[in-house]
Amino acid sequence: MTAEENNTEQGEQSESQKSEPIRSTKEIMEIKKLLIDNPRNSTLFTLGINTTLMPNELLHLKVHQVKDIKENSIFIINQESEKPKEITINRISYRSIKGLLKSEKYEDDDYLFKSQRGKLIVPSLHRLVNKWCDAIGLTGNYGSHTLRKTWGYHQYHTYGTDISKLVKAFNHSSQKQTKDYLCLEEKNDFNFYLNEL
Repeated sequence: MTAEENNTEQGEQSESQKSEPIRSTKEIMEIKKLLIDNPRNSTLFTLGINTTLMPNELLHLKVHQVKDIKENSIFIINQESEKPKEITINRISYRSIKGLLKSEKYEDDDYLFKSQRGKLIVPSLHRLVNKWCDAIGLTGNYGSHTLRKTWGYHQYHTYGTDISKLVKAFNHSSQKQTKDYLCLEEKNDFNFYLNEL
């Protein structure tokens, strides 16, 4: 691992603890509207908030991994275990990827999210997410992990997904780790004090 990659990884771990999800679906729609004329950024945001891909995994996607998707998933190599990892792709992500690939010429070995230097890196994604959130007036800590945190947050709050499924999806070791990662606050339930004997 190069010094730059090591610094990026350490920065990503630190940022993953600090960044927040985007909690409002209205704010998500505002960012989508903001990015509508930029196919790369629009797909980056859409895929990021609709999958469990880590920022580095998202930015390492290559065209050959996604260009022929007909099913509902793609396979990547898990960076920790070095084993294939299946990522579910929903309809909106599928359409967004197809739109991006039509927007300009791509070669099979190109990174899906190209930059002038070849591919985006995590610090650049961090700055982009910050910029998008700032543009719609969001205050708080937002960065590259905001995208997958947003997916998990809404799976739990909006769609009522059981926390145990999210623990597995994020490959966490406990419910507490997942709740902390997704910035889920424990609700104090004082109703039991009203129970009558």
